Amino acid sequence: MTAPAPESDVTAYVAAVLMSYVELPETPLSANLQDHRQARRLHDRGIPLRIVESALLLGSLRRLIRPADLPPLPPIRSLAYFQPVIDELIVHPMPDNYLEYLRLKLNRFARSASPVQKNTFSDDR
Repeated sequence: MTAPAPESDVTAYVAAVLMSYVELPETPLSANLQDHRQARRLHDRGIPLRIVESALLLGSLRRLIRPADLPPLPPIRSLAYFQPVIDELIVHPMPDNYLEYLRLKLNRFARSASPVQKNTFSDDR
């Protein structure tokens, strides 16, 4: 039986997941309690941070590169939105350098797209 992770490791993992999440376009300005719980579940399942970050970037990019003639998608309201992408990456792992590629791709897209400002008002209240 393995010893549980020290709480500081859990806290650092959750903080890293939530920071990556709220920095994405089309996500809330801050994480809510459900997002904290979701991040904790990812840690408890032993999902590597690299997979979670890759899933966040990949899921976000898939939304951003949709054809312009399609109807707009609603904003992302929960970290749980990315769970299917996380599951996909667990089954079909990416090459080692793919995370860096996704980071570069999102940065390029963000620079080339019109400036998008996150809405400071939440419909969740």
